Amino acid sequence: MERLRLAVICSHLKPVDRRPTVESAVPWELSPSACHGGVGRPEEAAIKEGCVFCLIVRGDSPAYKLYEDDVCLCILDSNPLCSGHSLLIPKFHFPSLQDTPPTVIAALCSIVPFLTGAIVTATQSDSFNLLVNNGTAAGQVIFHTHFHIIPRRAGDQLWPSEGFRRQPIKRDQETFTLVRRIRERISSQPTGNCCTQESQIHKNLLD
Repeated sequence: MERLRLAVICSHLKPVDRRPTVESAVPWELSPSACHGGVGRPEEAAIKEGCVFCLIVRGDSPAYKLYEDDVCLCILDSNPLCSGHSLLIPKFHFPSLQDTPPTVIAALCSIVPFLTGAIVTATQSDSFNLLVNNGTAAGQVIFHTHFHIIPRRAGDQLWPSEGFRRQPIKRDQETFTLVRRIRERISSQPTGNCCTQESQIHKNLLD
């Protein structure tokens, strides 16, 4: 895990060349990923048999590939909600967002502005949704962490819930209790230790 974190941090200190390759410049061509997590983690720990995203990363299943680096892969959704609906996935298998290391999430998030700018422009949209379905009740179908990038246009009525009228939050005991419970849960999490480890790795890189 430390080698994975080190590799991800290195990728941020030395950004990858984001210019499209000849292969990725042909958006209609189906092509398997040429790289499957080459950042020092054993393949058997990074790839889960039977996971459709792992099959794509490994090169055993085709996809419309838009972008790829050592940590991330962006592809078109095979069942899109609209034209340009894309998926951003890590090349390592993590079944949920909470199981995904902070450094991998950071790598995914750092590429979002670049990718969304390209997708929104190419689809002649003016907005986008960045969506994570985390867990069965939230609509997650493939249990491999992924972000949905969904281009939007004014009046497209893609989400029926957008027409719902939202009510102001109530300043009552139920709300106060909810806030207290969430804060207690946050304070009990070992985030400080995680941040300390990340800071130490970053310091070692700079020394």
